[in-house]
Amino acid sequence: MPSLAGKEITQNGLGLMRLSYLADDELAFRVLKTALNAGVNVWNGADFYGPPENNSLHLMNRYFTKYPEDADKVVLTIKSGLVSMKTFTMDCSRAGLRGFVDSALKILDGKKKIDLFGCARVDLEVPVEESMKALAELRDEGKVGGIQMSEVRADTIRRAASVTKIDMVEAEVSLWARDVFENGVAETCAELGVVLVAHTPLGAGMLTGAIKTLDDLPEDSHHRRFPRFQPENFEKNILLVQGLNEMADAKGCTLPQLALSWIKAQSRRPGMPMIVIIPGARSEARVLENVQDIELTQDDLDKINSILESFPVVGERYPPAAAKLNEY
Repeated sequence: MPSLAGKEITQNGLGLMRLSYLADDELAFRVLKTALNAGVNVWNGADFYGPPENNSLHLMNRYFTKYPEDADKVVLTIKSGLVSMKTFTMDCSRAGLRGFVDSALKILDGKKKIDLFGCARVDLEVPVEESMKALAELRDEGKVGGIQMSEVRADTIRRAASVTKIDMVEAEVSLWARDVFENGVAETCAELGVVLVAHTPLGAGMLTGAIKTLDDLPEDSHHRRFPRFQPENFEKNILLVQGLNEMADAKGCTLPQLALSWIKAQSRRPGMPMIVIIPGARSEARVLENVQDIELTQDDLDKINSILESFPVVGERYPPAAAKLNEY
């Protein structure tokens, strides 16, 4: 059984972003409890998910206050280092990271250990080696359990691993974000024994099947500003979704189940790492739908590849301001 931070895990994880904005604790707790009961114990949060006074860490404090018996069952991973969402400014210096960790621990108030901690993106002003030394100090002091990275290229992972052990790398991975399989990130993780965590595995909603036109995007959705959702790109990208949806129908499964099973299937390829998906969910039904693995034969995988080749994704993953902190 694979493990992370000393705990056994499956390939099914949970992204906490959407729950961090949910005002209904009762519903959020039901989703979290359902996830844990279904074997979903890698919970991925951030100190900037949700408002400052009610972010992922506050949610975790409240959940583990009510269910203290669950604390040791969950691998809690926290991204940090973001000073300003408006300017996309990072601080992954030694002093900065210590401040972020101390603040996170204060919010958690002993209810839950931070199993993995790391910078949400690269800090353009701080060498990665310096950040890793600081995180290693925090780990050795027992303030965090291990170290994670996010949206970094293969060379950066190697530089970080030359300083200390890296437990996890988070990257956008989905049927319309396959970069890690082409740029060496996945192979590097496998070589170094690093777990690869796939964020946004349903393409920011595109691979749920719920978005058929731009009008289906909520008015306040920040993805309306993303290149792939611009009208001239969306009308081409929706063709990919339609092709995949037809295949899901033929397989007798939902589009999300097909999309998530495809990601998990990549772990079975030679030279690939353990990949954990972290889709978000705001309902118990969505959690249970997402954990249902669909058997994909080689013929199925070949058909998916054919669809991907027929309808290449158009547009960058992020707007320019946010993309400057991504390494690919």
